[in-house]
Amino acid sequence: MTKRILVPIGAGERSEAIVPVISALAHGAGSTVRLMRVFPVPDRVVGSHGRTVAYSDQEMARLTAEGLDDLGRIEAQLDGIPVESIVRFGEVAEEILLEADAFDADLIAFATSGHGRLRSALAPGVAGRVASKAPVPTLTLRG
Repeated sequence: MTKRILVPIGAGERSEAIVPVISALAHGAGSTVRLMRVFPVPDRVVGSHGRTVAYSDQEMARLTAEGLDDLGRIEAQLDGIPVESIVRFGEVAEEILLEADAFDADLIAFATSGHGRLRSALAPGVAGRVASKAPVPTLTLRG
């Protein structure tokens, strides 16, 4: 039974297409959902005159707040389901696998853009890389 579902949400609206599927699945199984957003580790932000505008820790704080705001909007769509939201920094596939282990996930669920099978075989996206290494089942909604 799927009790802990990890749902990585990317920057594009397409990644949110998985939310209704997860809602139905989680309601039926009494699952907890962890929404996740991964950003690359930021560098300091430099202004036009070469001066530092924001240090990397300040940029991480800004991105964390932005990510949690986005996830909060999605969380509202999962009314009645226990939801946790988390923001991580690093390489996306690696961070998803680490979080799946830390969360003790039973399922990792994605929505991806619909690329052809040949392109996916030659250059797998994040979902493909995670699915090939994940110790738990993955659900991929292709669009």
